[in-house]
Amino acid sequence: MSGNPPLPPPLRGRGRLGGVWALRQRPQRRCVRLRKINVCTPMLVNISVHSGHEGFRDRTPLASALAERWYMAPGVKRIDINKQGVQGTLFIPPGPGPFPALLDMWGGGAGLLEYRSALLASRGYVSFSLDYLRSEHLSADVEFKYFETAFNIIRNHPQVIPDRVGILGSSLGSMVAFNLTAYSTIIKPRCIVCISSNHYHPPGTTLKAGFKILSKHFHKAHFDENNYMSWRSFALDLIADPSNNVEVGRINCPMLLVNGCDDQNWPTVETAEEVARLLREGGKEHLLSRLAYPGAGHLIEPPFSPHFRATKFIILNSKEKVILLWGGHTKPHSDAQEDSWRKILSFLQLHLYHSPSVKANL
Repeated sequence: MSGNPPLPPPLRGRGRLGGVWALRQRPQRRCVRLRKINVCTPMLVNISVHSGHEGFRDRTPLASALAERWYMAPGVKRIDINKQGVQGTLFIPPGPGPFPALLDMWGGGAGLLEYRSALLASRGYVSFSLDYLRSEHLSADVEFKYFETAFNIIRNHPQVIPDRVGILGSSLGSMVAFNLTAYSTIIKPRCIVCISSNHYHPPGTTLKAGFKILSKHFHKAHFDENNYMSWRSFALDLIADPSNNVEVGRINCPMLLVNGCDDQNWPTVETAEEVARLLREGGKEHLLSRLAYPGAGHLIEPPFSPHFRATKFIILNSKEKVILLWGGHTKPHSDAQEDSWRKILSFLQLHLYHSPSVKANL
């Protein structure tokens, strides 16, 4: 397709509920992460104004209101996908299309989540939220083909511009994005966005096999004063061995790395530095844009999502339940979520809606 597709209309009056970022958990819900599961309904937030700062929970509020936070703009289509062995949810923007598209992948503890894809579709992108951690016994080759099949499903959709498909991944999803873009002969994304960057992937292993290798180092994990587990210290040792990492120098498309400088789960800033070094040595540094946020942690979500410094987590292979330390401080982390989302959308608009200009940096 020649030329550039028309830019998506601005989304007005929906989804912006700024006060949610400052929510705190009740003691009985300690370390439980708040995430919207059914994106077809709004998140309902009761807002009450009370007199005084303490002991007001049982008092009648001075005023109250019910606010709605929507994740899907009017006209966005949600489609369950279960074909060719691939599972996930596809979101298609309103209008005739065709549109640019994204393969959207969350991290290792997420399962199938849809709210980021719903938001992306509300801003003019076909988005495929991929469920990729269900299969118990996959060879590395079969697993790789799973992702290639998923990419082809979205690329070949009649509402998608086939040469304007990108990949967006968080944490483990960013590792998948690096891996696919570096090694696949089928997947050639227009651009990739890696949030909380992770390029650790021992060659020839599946995701679950990689987790199994990772779990052998858990005895080296650091625990803070609350007994929350951090992987950061031993992960630094793992990624110091180049044979454990994706050869990111093989990547030939624009990429945006988004990281928090107080990430206590994974050495994402060091990963971004290593990616920059490898690209620089290969003469490809012009492909790279980077965002690093002081005071932000690992769980960088779409804006106005509550900050969680630590949450309950089930280890993929052993099913052991732990509390993982993600890092971040509420105000700077929330500011990072708002700023990074705006810049991610700008990056996607530049590389998926406009003609490519790989020399441009944010």
